[in-house]
Amino acid sequence: MGFRRHGPFLPGDQVQLTDPKDKRHTVTLKEGGVFHTHKGSIPHDDLIGAPEGTVVRSSGGTAYLAFRHLLRDYAVSMPRGAAVVYPKDAAQIVAMADVFPGARVVEAGVGSGALSCFLLRAVGLEGRLTSYERREDFAEVARKNVEKFYGGPMPQWRVVVGDFVASLDESDVDRVILDMLAPWECVDAAAKALTPGGVICCYVATTTQLSRTVETLRDHGSFTEPHSWETLVRDWHVEGLAVRPDHRMVGHTGFLVTSRRMADGVAPPPRRRRPAKGAYGEESGS
Repeated sequence: MGFRRHGPFLPGDQVQLTDPKDKRHTVTLKEGGVFHTHKGSIPHDDLIGAPEGTVVRSSGGTAYLAFRHLLRDYAVSMPRGAAVVYPKDAAQIVAMADVFPGARVVEAGVGSGALSCFLLRAVGLEGRLTSYERREDFAEVARKNVEKFYGGPMPQWRVVVGDFVASLDESDVDRVILDMLAPWECVDAAAKALTPGGVICCYVATTTQLSRTVETLRDHGSFTEPHSWETLVRDWHVEGLAVRPDHRMVGHTGFLVTSRRMADGVAPPPRRRRPAKGAYGEESGS
């Protein structure tokens, strides 16, 4: 990868400029370039050669902090072909699905490439990520977003345009990540691709999708009892002794489900917890 994460700013670097009201702007530096804002202009040459974490002032006198993008900032600001996986969910996927350096990962539903960025960082140079996407236009947006963040093509990343079930051509995969409308349709294909002990992780938006995904994993017979959850993030305002939750928070974005692949021919132990009466739609009085 030709991506630089530290050192003085150089032409071609993406710089995030943040004003005193925390409004952020992204600038790609070029010699002789000028960033224009209603608070004045900033010549790119004022940034080129400066250390990261510097402060520059516009011609109108407004001070701007200058840093390279954090991935979390880039993910929510990137051009979108489809909805992005938010950083709070991407972090949960990487951690709870245990995506490790050197892992062989398959992703279905590449969207705008936000999750792909996180997965590529997690698998590292020795790992491999294959991303399946049905729509060519979404795949192209994702390619551009990923390559823009990392500074060029990623040799460990392969994008396949096509249906996951029909196009999947891999085996002994460590992790399968499904971000799509109907992940239950892909459970059997995922089971065939995963190595024993591998993890499947599904990202869904609604409770009906969550229910059907979990029940499909249970019924398949090759997976452990699914684990389901969502993550809510609430910032806090801290100003002297005035310490309180922010009025706004990042609430529901999606549900996550993980399960592990059993060894071939081995069935998971029966569930000990009995479901509530009527949970599976039995007729009353039956």
